[in-house]
Amino acid sequence: MIKSMTGYGRCQQIINGRDISVEIKSVNHRFFEFSARVPRAYGYLEEKMKSYLQSLVSRGKIDVSVTVFNLEGKDSEVEVNHSLAQGYVSALRELSEELHLPDDLSLSVISRFPDIFSVHKLAEDEEVIWNDVKTVAQEAVERFIQMRAVEGRQMKADIESRLKGIEEIVSKIEEKAPQTVQNYRERLTAKMQEVLGDSNVDEQRLLLEAAIYSEKIAVDEETVRLRSHLKQFSHLLEHEEIVGRKLDFLVQELNRETNTIGSKAQDVEITGYVVEIKSEIEKIREQIQNIE
Repeated sequence: MIKSMTGYGRCQQIINGRDISVEIKSVNHRFFEFSARVPRAYGYLEEKMKSYLQSLVSRGKIDVSVTVFNLEGKDSEVEVNHSLAQGYVSALRELSEELHLPDDLSLSVISRFPDIFSVHKLAEDEEVIWNDVKTVAQEAVERFIQMRAVEGRQMKADIESRLKGIEEIVSKIEEKAPQTVQNYRERLTAKMQEVLGDSNVDEQRLLLEAAIYSEKIAVDEETVRLRSHLKQFSHLLEHEEIVGRKLDFLVQELNRETNTIGSKAQDVEITGYVVEIKSEIEKIREQIQNIE
């Protein structure tokens, strides 16, 4: 199935007292590129998310955002340094006596010294946290992949339409190409008669010249290969595997054969057909740049 490299998916759930949200978005890229924003305390989730997504997505620039909020407020605890607090109290009272200042110590005064208190994050089981986050991520990824698939189907339909259009143009070239040899023979005959005046034209020489010319301008092999590439292209569009790079290679081959036809054909009408094909190939190339 053709998938686009552009996608978006988001999910938010409350699991085991934690409000967890996962947001995934991607754009096209030649390879798999991953970046993530996760809470500092849960930095280990970044590598786990990368491995998980890399098993499902082969190409694209992936950006992930993860938030984890503990609703029960039990993720941290506050500790009091009692000896340090007592030291502050003793020092302040000593200063009060020495400077003859009123002793107006209170709890609010003591609480202004931040080093008396320390906040520690409670130890959490990383696997438990990851399993909860992964549960949310799975739904976000499902929506993300679904969006890529929908856009992929639209791209496939557009490409198939253009491939059909190219085939029709190739048929016109195949129909027109033999006429160019006949036209050349007629022009050659007229030119030789003009040069030789009333003399008889050497029919054998004329046939030889026409044969040599027909070899130079014949595009039969190119149109056969062009049709073969178009058939392969259509076949790959039906594959379940990742085909973006293969399609990119086939586009180069389509361009190669089309350019050869353009350089060999000595006919204005065929040249026009070549321009039309190249225009369609370019539009296909733009589409497959976003195919996974």
